[in-house]
This record gives sequence, structure tokens and C-alpha cells, in this order.
Amino acid sequence: MDWLLDLTPDEWMAVRLSLKVATVAMFASIAPGILIAYALARGNFWGKSVLNGLVHLPLVLPPVVTGYLLLLSFGRRGPIGSFLAENFGLVFSFRWTGAALACAIMGFPLMVRAIRLSIESVDRKLESAAGTLGAHPLLVFGTVTLPLILPGIIAGAILSFAKAMGEFGATITFVSNIPGETQTLPSAIYTFTQVPGGDEGALRLTLISIIISMLALVASEVLARRISRRMEME
Repeated sequence: MDWLLDLTPDEWMAVRLSLKVATVAMFASIAPGILIAYALARGNFWGKSVLNGLVHLPLVLPPVVTGYLLLLSFGRRGPIGSFLAENFGLVFSFRWTGAALACAIMGFPLMVRAIRLSIESVDRKLESAAGTLGAHPLLVFGTVTLPLILPGIIAGAILSFAKAMGEFGATITFVSNIPGETQTLPSAIYTFTQVPGGDEGALRLTLISIIISMLALVASEVLARRISRRMEME
């Protein structure tokens, strides 16, 4: 692992920024991911198919298109971006916050799908039993449903994190490739491939990206198994 010591300050900065962006994107997606997954799994309302299509649209659209749509909407001149900038001082375009937003949107379908499958596998008789005892629906969800779908939430969160670590097209379109501000691991690797003698740096960052993603996936599997075993024991 001595090659890790050969990383330049800019390379370490790209690694740290990627971890920061992926973590923020993951945690910001959990609450809306649970809400939308529950609505898609249990809801019966007009426009459900449209909502499902919108959620999964980033999976089928070219990432560059998603990034361009974000630029139009959340850019300084966009309707949402200008409103947030003027009223809350929140700027997304060409900032790391924009990279986190792009990564969150690209990984959101994976999170929602994992949580939705977990919700659909819950035995509704358990929820009904708690309801017949007079428990409020929110209490039933918090004490019965949520613990049962926790493995799915963890799996979805880790998938979202891994997707964010590898996101490139939407990010570079929306926030560009600014060292120290928006240059994540994929952007840094791309930069290395465009300059003579950059193969070594690209290889180092590629290995780091693989290691981080694999650790995240293994952690997801271990945590999901532990939670499942604990629930079975209870």
C-alpha cells in the first residue's frame, strides 16, 4: 500500500471531496427515499406511474442530459437556483453542493428501488396487529415497519453512496471540473487521462475508487445480515 503515500495533495483533495459529496448525497436522500418508496409500494393514487417514471428517469437518461437539466433549473439563472441564491444564499452551480445534488439525483432511483422492495416484502399482518391495538399509523411505521425495512434502507443507502462515488457525466456538466471545489475522483481520473504521463495518477485514483466502493458494498452486506439476525432473535 506504499503507493498511497505517492498521492499528491490535489489527489488527496479529490478523494476527500468525493467522500464528502457521496456522504452528503446519501444522507440527504434517505428521508425522501423512504417517503417515495412507501408511496410507490403502498399508495394507490392518480399519477403513481408518472411518479415512478420520474424517480427512475435518471437511470435511463444520459447523465449529461440530467446534468444539463440541473444546470437549467439550479443554475444561477435557473428558476430554482436563483430563488435559493437570492433568499437563502444557497448556490449549487459550480460548487461542491451542486456535485452532491447531482450525485443524489443519480443515485436516488437505486435507493428508492431497494427500499420499495423491502417495504413490499413486509408482512402487513404485523402492521395490522399493531393497528388493532390502537397504535397510530405513524407509531406503527416507526416501531414495526421501519425496523423491518432497515436492511433495505441500508442497502439502498450504500448503493446510492457507491453510485455517487462513480458519478461523472451529470456532475461535470452541472458543476464542471474545478480542482479543490468540484473535482471528484472520476473527474480527476478523466483529467489525468487527458495529459501526457497521467496514467500513473489515473491508476492510483482508480484503485482507490475501487477499494472505497468495495468496502461500502461489503459493509452494506455485513450490516444487513447483522440486522436481520438481530430481528430474528427478537
